[in-house]
Amino acid sequence: MNKMNLPNKLTIFRMILILPFIVLLLGGYHRWGWFMAVFGDILEYVDYIALAIFIIASLTDLLDGKIARKYNLVTNFGKFMDPIADKLLVSAALILLIELGRIPAWVVIVIISREFIINGFRLIASDNNVVIAASYWGKFKTTFQMVMVCLMIANIPALQLLTDIIMWVALVLTVVSLVDYLIKNKDVMKDTK
Repeated sequence: MNKMNLPNKLTIFRMILILPFIVLLLGGYHRWGWFMAVFGDILEYVDYIALAIFIIASLTDLLDGKIARKYNLVTNFGKFMDPIADKLLVSAALILLIELGRIPAWVVIVIISREFIINGFRLIASDNNVVIAASYWGKFKTTFQMVMVCLMIANIPALQLLTDIIMWVALVLTVVSLVDYLIKNKDVMKDTK
């Protein structure tokens, strides 16, 4: 099977989009000399362009999985790279938002720590040939995290209260989904003789 099928191309495209996303968001904030020379005329729109890139990248995440499952295009490359592309995109966005002073670092530490713990569980489960299904809590968490990131990138003062509320909901869902995951899959950690 051709490894560079459409879902895999979408995954690679998502990873490629991370670089312009970072450059636009940081360049607009730090006003680097070369950045100002290139983007100075549209500086007030740079956050929105970065937001558009983030949304497009996030949509490719929805599309690649659906296409791969619907048309039986699941590959080992896709299984490996898709979650990496997802984590890179979201982690890059969250770390940039710390730099921009739009999210507390401790919130990002909680969110990223959850992902490390879940990935560790999945590795152990995979070694034991156990498939761990995604939970509704995890899906709610992802939805609220994406909305939170989008609101923080847009940085609209009139929506600051809403942004703060969404951040707290996303944080609670991050912890709840982790606890739910650990309880439901506690047997994965038991040694089998």
